[in-house]
Amino acid sequence: MRVLIVDDERLARAELRRLLAAFPDVEVVGEATHVDDACRQVESLEPDLLLLDIQMPGGSGFDVLARLDEPPDVIFTTAFDAHAVRAFSVNALDYLLKPIEAERLTEALERVRQRSRQTQRASEPTQASGAPLERVFVKEGERCWLVQLSQVPLITSEGNYSRLHLAGHQPLLLRSLSYLEEKLDPARFFRASRQHLINLDFVDTLEPGPGGTLVARLRGGPEVEMSRRQSQRFRERMSL
Repeated sequence: MRVLIVDDERLARAELRRLLAAFPDVEVVGEATHVDDACRQVESLEPDLLLLDIQMPGGSGFDVLARLDEPPDVIFTTAFDAHAVRAFSVNALDYLLKPIEAERLTEALERVRQRSRQTQRASEPTQASGAPLERVFVKEGERCWLVQLSQVPLITSEGNYSRLHLAGHQPLLLRSLSYLEEKLDPARFFRASRQHLINLDFVDTLEPGPGGTLVARLRGGPEVEMSRRQSQRFRERMSL
């Protein structure tokens, strides 16, 4: 497990290194002290895990994740109290309160190992270089979490950004729809129009629309009218 430590405090970084030395399968590949430094090192070192502080010069740990195309697994390390941590500790994100206890670090690393094993099993049949984008980090108000894109029925364009349509949430992603189209699995996602990218796993029915278009009804209710060009491409793709 390749780990990047991101913390602006030298003593905090040294303590994490000391604690991590007890785990033979863990390699500390680098240290970063601020947001820009962390983003550069993630891109160059490609760590499996970030031990990420919340408050740093030039922004927060959330800013780091928002700037990464494909964030690795994350464990937040923070001096915030437990009530504050619970406000943003959701889904795949874990946290450790400073001063960090060896037992809690052991538990957190084991969760990362388990998630890694599950991900590897799920990707084995299609594993290849240039693998499609599988998850993104989003922030909506005070909530921050990692979204598995396979669970997103619909993505819509909002200028240079994209809106993820989830049950109960529609967070904004700081990536264009064209960027996502290039990165996502083409066997799962289809560009229905300039404004819509649909997840084919969620298509319940197809109906004829005006002017030779197709209307896709997605599971849960949303309807998306494909453009004429994309309707034709969809028919060719599905041999309709």
